[in-house]
Amino acid sequence: MNMKKILSTGALVCLFGTVSGLAFAADKIDADDFVEEVSAKGIAEVEGAKMAQQKSTSADIKAFAQKMVADHSAANAELASIASRKNLEVSDEAELANKAKKFMLEQRDGESFDEAYAKNQVSAHEDTIELFQRASISDDVEIAAFANKTLPALKQHLKMAKELAVTHDKE
Repeated sequence: MNMKKILSTGALVCLFGTVSGLAFAADKIDADDFVEEVSAKGIAEVEGAKMAQQKSTSADIKAFAQKMVADHSAANAELASIASRKNLEVSDEAELANKAKKFMLEQRDGESFDEAYAKNQVSAHEDTIELFQRASISDDVEIAAFANKTLPALKQHLKMAKELAVTHDKE
């Protein structure tokens, strides 16, 4: 191999290493953004689950919703405690997108509600898991620990939501 090829190959390796390192760094989320976004999602999760407990006609949806209220309320409280110690702001309301989803759910009843709620839970938990995965590599040790501790429960919620979505799919 001639010197020119060696140098250009080395330059590509260095460039790729730098780009992949930047991509890895971009996958992280800072503590402030994580707390704000996750606390808003947590509020939406509990509000939606409480609505499901009231509007659903299905025992499995109601049981899932009860678990979501309990698990997400506990996670919200733990996150609020961490945020307080770190002087970070937590959201006091759901994000606009989640408010719109809640409004759409409010317009439904019976099987239509159950189907929409289950599908919404799949997408909500997929989004939340992605955030927690990004936080799990955070430079903030306490946020990373919280994310890593919470991820298994979120993955279990997603699995349950997918099962509900299949059971309640009326299409």
